[in-house]
Amino acid sequence: MKISVLTTLYYSQAYIKEFYQRTLACLQKLQMNYEFIFVNDGSPDASLAVALEIAKKDENVQVIELSRNFGHHQALWTALCYATGNWVFLIDSDLEEAPELLLDYWNEIQQNPEIDVVYGVQHQRKGNWFERISGKWYYKLFNLISDINYPADTLTARLMKKDYVGAVLQYQEKEFDLWCLFEMAGFKQKAIKVSKASKGSTTYTFTKKLKIALNTITSVSHKPLYLIFYIGILMTSFAFAYIVWALWQYFAYDDKIEGWTSIAISIWAVGGIIIFCIGIIGIYLAKMFSEVKQRPRSIVRNVYQFKKS
Repeated sequence: MKISVLTTLYYSQAYIKEFYQRTLACLQKLQMNYEFIFVNDGSPDASLAVALEIAKKDENVQVIELSRNFGHHQALWTALCYATGNWVFLIDSDLEEAPELLLDYWNEIQQNPEIDVVYGVQHQRKGNWFERISGKWYYKLFNLISDINYPADTLTARLMKKDYVGAVLQYQEKEFDLWCLFEMAGFKQKAIKVSKASKGSTTYTFTKKLKIALNTITSVSHKPLYLIFYIGILMTSFAFAYIVWALWQYFAYDDKIEGWTSIAISIWAVGGIIIFCIGIIGIYLAKMFSEVKQRPRSIVRNVYQFKKS
């Protein structure tokens, strides 16, 4: 039995050694064969050098260097592709998620052997009041307009069977949200409540989070396109009803309908809705354009593993 520990590196140099030591201690308690796979996602700091220093001392450590920064989900996908263990433990290296979760997840698996995946859900979403409220409503909106039940406030940390990982890797789309694929792959999954620490800073700005949210919704759901159709029906019905009402007022009461204000408001309202709808269509066309080009999810520059001679 072998466990693959997968993580990504981006501004991670301050955490890598402690992450490795704490995770290794957990693996030693389980008395199982293991491998570490560090994916350096174009980190500008010394993360690669620190990871290589660890790899030179432990032949079970593999370091994958990407040619540039491709993004968190793409780097995690690359790590999944290189995993060879019977179980795969995916986790961020910044220590916001405790490496000791591996033991909690494994105990859960031992109690419920039929489970294929164990993942963590935060007791309380970290961040200020705006992040917590906006996050809560984002998940509500997402589940409303998507075809999957996306669990809120999930962690990166999850323990997965090899067969499940293979099922996730069958999805070939280039524009993807990895957590959506985790849900879409099915299998028997169990969420457990855990606490998540905070290092006080994040590389995910509000603009980046908004971009990710928009990408996620349009990657897994086509309901916004149907929404355009329903908006068109609603506007047409409203316009037809208004015409009927205006004709009735004119012939029944000889009441002339005048006023530039109502015309201006109507023009701005209709124009705004049309532009909004065209924008949604444009996003989907852009995704089709990206998929057709078949660009790679990531490019591996080097793979480092130091075997003892």
